Amino acid sequence: MLTDFFYHLRAHKLPVSVQEYLTLLETLRSGVMPPTLDDFYHVARMTLVKDETLFDRYDQAFGAFYRQLEAALPADKEIPLDWLLKDFQRHLTPEEKAAIQKHGWDKLMELFKQRLEEQQERHSGGNKWIGTGGTSAFGHGGYHPEGIRVGGPSAGHRTAVKVWEKREFRDYDDQQELGTRNFKMALRRLRRFAREGAELELDLDDTIRSTARNAGFLDLQMVPERHNTVKVLMLLDVGGSMDDHIARIEELFSAARSEFRHLEVYYFHNCPYESLWRNNQRRQAERFDTWDVLRTYNDDWRLIIVGDATMSPYEILHPGGSVEHHNAETGAAWLQRLLENWPRAAWLNPEPEGYWPYRQSIAIIKNIMQDRMYSVTVSGLEQAMRQLSK
Repeated sequence: MLTDFFYHLRAHKLPVSVQEYLTLLETLRSGVMPPTLDDFYHVARMTLVKDETLFDRYDQAFGAFYRQLEAALPADKEIPLDWLLKDFQRHLTPEEKAAIQKHGWDKLMELFKQRLEEQQERHSGGNKWIGTGGTSAFGHGGYHPEGIRVGGPSAGHRTAVKVWEKREFRDYDDQQELGTRNFKMALRRLRRFAREGAELELDLDDTIRSTARNAGFLDLQMVPERHNTVKVLMLLDVGGSMDDHIARIEELFSAARSEFRHLEVYYFHNCPYESLWRNNQRRQAERFDTWDVLRTYNDDWRLIIVGDATMSPYEILHPGGSVEHHNAETGAAWLQRLLENWPRAAWLNPEPEGYWPYRQSIAIIKNIMQDRMYSVTVSGLEQAMRQLSK
């Protein structure tokens, strides 16, 4: 297949040499990239195309080669994308929404497996099959209080307990300056309470001045030594409903970068589980085992978790309840481990505090955090820093 790919590129007037082709083969054998189409596209372009003006021609050739391969592949059991095209979006009244049956976790998974085995055609607007619109628990573009989103974007209700697609998140920007001053002042409270050091150190400038005034006789001047030793481990929720709070979280993140010399940051989605990541572009390939993170940072560190805590309760309380993958242990179990390892912990919630009583998941996490959940406001941050400084 790779030989065909080589001649296919040359047929599209790309000056690909044999040496460059051998470099591609050596790169693939080394295992430096995950076995995905996107990664192969980038690695092949990097090794075979040396002139940026030829990138467009390479894209056209790569697309044509992929379509040839796709046409030659045997049919499989996956749901065709054209079944799931969004035809319409129904708007239900609150009474109609309340009347839709919730299946519960086990029944929902069982029904989804049955639909995959039984369904043979596209459906729209129904209440049973995988489709678009309607009130079925499976598909996209409609409404169900506990559904599995398949093959398309959310209709905006954010009630899916599982999402069957690859989701791309971006890192929070830590260079935002506008509007961060108040956050900095609030975070400074923690830094102020976490200073420690030897009693005295040499004040060189004052010693020089004093010695000069003393006709050259050495006159040492000492001052109390103060070091900012506060160490903060920050876990940031990203993607999904957190998209509504990007601007505020970036301001908070920038302020934290400015105020804390010792700051380590990891990302998670909705609830921390068995792995975390540092870079959202490579989150599928470069994950950090949460057990390793627990062993890396001792209890001198303060833990700050930032997230809106808005999710399906299954994601916290049920094994396999994560919206994106199958988690062997519950989110509640992992949260408890985090709190045991870092007893000085706080959860910062950017969701307006008036909404908290109406979110079941917020109540659950607030209880796990032993009420150490604070709003992302100046007042809330001051309360959180006061708690962390104890």
